[in-house]
Amino acid sequence: MKHLETLRKELGITEPWAESRGTWWLNPGTMSVRHVAKVMNEMHARFITITAYQLPGTEGFRLEYHWDLYGRLLGLPFTIAGNAIDSIFDICEAADWIEREIHEEYSLDFTGRVCAPLLLRKGDESGVNLREVAVNPAPAAQAQKEVAQ
Repeated sequence: MKHLETLRKELGITEPWAESRGTWWLNPGTMSVRHVAKVMNEMHARFITITAYQLPGTEGFRLEYHWDLYGRLLGLPFTIAGNAIDSIFDICEAADWIEREIHEEYSLDFTGRVCAPLLLRKGDESGVNLREVAVNPAPAAQAQKEVAQ
């Protein structure tokens, strides 16, 4: 627990860690993801991955950055309203592949880097996993009804 408290203080976050299902969560608020990555490197944390979710409606995206610190799984979530967040690839090379996958799947831009050509579906445009926000759900419901018949 000592390492978690040291990390929290290094990040300048006053709220405590919250444990949920084996992951220790800390809300970085409006802190830059690059600042978090730099502090994590200084603390010798190991980058694991980023999990991305499209939020309901036009709320944007949630990106959860996962790290290991001396055997503890840490999660730091970032919510972005637009479609861009800073890249940490130059700080943490292990973020390369997952940043490229998230760019392809959700059409999110990682500023400060150029994403390589699409990885999973050559020829597709980025954003293959974006769900459409229904302005009027009635046409979608009618289409489902017609398919079922």
